[in-house]
Amino acid sequence: MWSIQDVSAEELAKLFHHYRGALAHDFDCQSEEQSSSSWDRTPQSERKLMVAAARLTLLELAAAQAQEQASRPYFAKPGEADWGC
Repeated sequence: MWSIQDVSAEELAKLFHHYRGALAHDFDCQSEEQSSSSWDRTPQSERKLMVAAARLTLLELAAAQAQEQASRPYFAKPGEADWGC
C-alpha cells in the first residue's frame, strides 16, 4: 500500500499534465498546443504552477488522511495495544 508521502509533487504534476492532454479529446475540450505537448516543452512558469498546485493537493490529502486516522480513537496505533488475559 502506498502513502501520500510516497508521491512527489513533481511526479503528480507531470502525470496530471499527461492525462489531461490525453483525455482532452474525450471530453470535447479544445486542447491547446501546450496542453497536448510533452512536459519538457511546457513553459517553465506553467510547470512551476502545476508543481505548486500538486504540492498543495498532496498536503491537503495528507492532512485529511491524518485527520481521518485521528478520528478513530477506538483503534490502537501499532505497538500500543494492551494484550492481557
